[in-house]
Amino acid sequence: MTKFIYLASQSPRRSQLLEQLGVRHELLLPGADEDAEALEVALHNEAPAAYVRRVTQLKLDAALKRLKLRGLPAAPVLCSDTTVALGRIIYGKPADAVDAARILAELSGKTHRVLTAVALGTGRKREQTLCESRVTFAEMSLRQMQTYIASNEPMGKAGAYGVQGRAAAFISHMSGSYSGIMGLPVFETAQLLRSFGFKV
Repeated sequence: MTKFIYLASQSPRRSQLLEQLGVRHELLLPGADEDAEALEVALHNEAPAAYVRRVTQLKLDAALKRLKLRGLPAAPVLCSDTTVALGRIIYGKPADAVDAARILAELSGKTHRVLTAVALGTGRKREQTLCESRVTFAEMSLRQMQTYIASNEPMGKAGAYGVQGRAAAFISHMSGSYSGIMGLPVFETAQLLRSFGFKV
């Protein structure tokens, strides 16, 4: 039987990036009884790298528990979390359009970091990696921000933007991993998969 993994993420982009690697995967999503958003609350004065690593481990804990409770066939579980940081300020998903406007105004004309942690684990073995990239936004006018927010693209995305969408028009420079900025660094993820015996 072909080896597969569970992807504990609702992000269609992460699923696409796994397909790009040729890895067969099945979704292992939270049930209605789980408060997945509660896992993403930052601790007081938590550094962005520590935050994204901790949240990814919590997601993996929850997903492995979910796998056991549902009595599904055993396979490694992949979890990932992406955060946008300006200095020590952590920008998660915007609460609403007003929050998205605040975030974009603060990122406008500046260089920020995008941190994506990836964890792959079973009941017995766990591996985690962290990918850091930098993104520079050009100065955005109020009208540009309003038009972008009206597209609804910022919602559900850390830092209120998606690099693979319309926001690319405001990015003057980036360094690091493009797929990491999207939400799943392909190079680092491939290394994790190889450590679990996958041929990628």
